[in-house]
Amino acid sequence: MSTKVPQDNSGQEIDIFQLSKSIGGFFERINSIIFQSIHFFVRKWIIVLILVIVGFGIGWYLDSNKKTFENQIIVTPNFGSVDYLYSKINLIESKIIAGDTAFLKNEVGIQNPKSIKKIEIKPIADVYKFIEDKEQNFELIKLMAEVGEVKKVLEDNITSKNYTFHSISFITDKITNEKDIVEPLLKYLNSSEYFKTLQKIGYKNLEQQIIQNDTIIAQIDQVLNGFSNTVKNGSKNDKLIYYNENTQLNDIIKTKQYLIIDQGKYRLKLINYDKAIKDINSTLNIHSAKITNGNLKLLLPFLFIFIFVLIHLFLKFYRNQLFKAQVK
Repeated sequence: MSTKVPQDNSGQEIDIFQLSKSIGGFFERINSIIFQSIHFFVRKWIIVLILVIVGFGIGWYLDSNKKTFENQIIVTPNFGSVDYLYSKINLIESKIIAGDTAFLKNEVGIQNPKSIKKIEIKPIADVYKFIEDKEQNFELIKLMAEVGEVKKVLEDNITSKNYTFHSISFITDKITNEKDIVEPLLKYLNSSEYFKTLQKIGYKNLEQQIIQNDTIIAQIDQVLNGFSNTVKNGSKNDKLIYYNENTQLNDIIKTKQYLIIDQGKYRLKLINYDKAIKDINSTLNIHSAKITNGNLKLLLPFLFIFIFVLIHLFLKFYRNQLFKAQVK
C-alpha cells in the first residue's frame, strides 16, 4: 500500500505568479519615470534651453579668465634652517589666506601679490640620501620602525624635515616668471641676519677644511714619494720589513683615500653653502590639470539643470504634502 501523499504545487505557482507580477510592476514604474522625465523636459524646454545657454556662457567666461598655474621651487636648507624655512612659508600662506597684500608686496617683495593664490612646502622623500654616510640616521629609522610602520616613519614630520631637498609649491592665476615671485621669495627667505652670519662662518670653515685637507694630502704625497725614492735607492728590503710590520704605510694610504673622498664631498657641499636657503631648481607655469579647468562651460549647464530639477521635485513634494494635510 502506498504511503506517498500528492504534493500541492499550487503554492509554488502562486509564488512564481507574484514574482512575475512584481517584476512586471517594477519595469512599469521604470517606464513611467522615464516618460515623466521626458515629458518634464518637453514641457520645460524653454527654461532648460535658457539654463544651458546661461551655464555655457558663464562657464566659458570663467574658463577663459580663471586659469591656474602650478609652480615649484626645489630648495635645500643649510645650517639648521629647516624649521625657519617652514615657519616662513607658513607665514606667507597665512597672509595669502588673510588677503594681506601689503605684507606680500612690502615684506616679501612680490609686486603682484594678488596673482598668488596658495603656497606650501613639503619635503622630498629621499631615504637613501638621508642615511647615506650617516649611521645615526640609519639607526634612528630602524628604532622608529620597530614601533610603527616604516612608511609612517619616513613621512613623519620629524624625519621628513631632515631630508636634503624640499619643494616649495605655489599656485598663480596667471603666467609668472622668476623675477615676479621666485627671486623676491628667495631673497626674503635669505634675509635673516642670524642665518646670514651662520652662512658666512660655515662657508669660511668649509673652505679652511678643504685647504687643510689639501695640505695634509700634499704632506702624505711627500712621505709616499720619499718612501718610493728610498726603495729605488737600494735599501728596500729593510724599509719594506719596517713598514709591513708597523702597518704605517697602509695607514697613510687609507688616510689619503679618506681625505680625497671627504674633499669631493666638501667641494660639492661648498656649492650649496653660498646661501642659507639654497635654490636648486624652479619649474614654473604648469597648467593645472584639475577637472574643472577648461570644463566649466560643460559642467555648469548640467549643474544648473540639476538644481532646477531638484527645486521642481521639492515644490512637487511640498504641494502633495500640503494637499494631504488640507484633506485631513
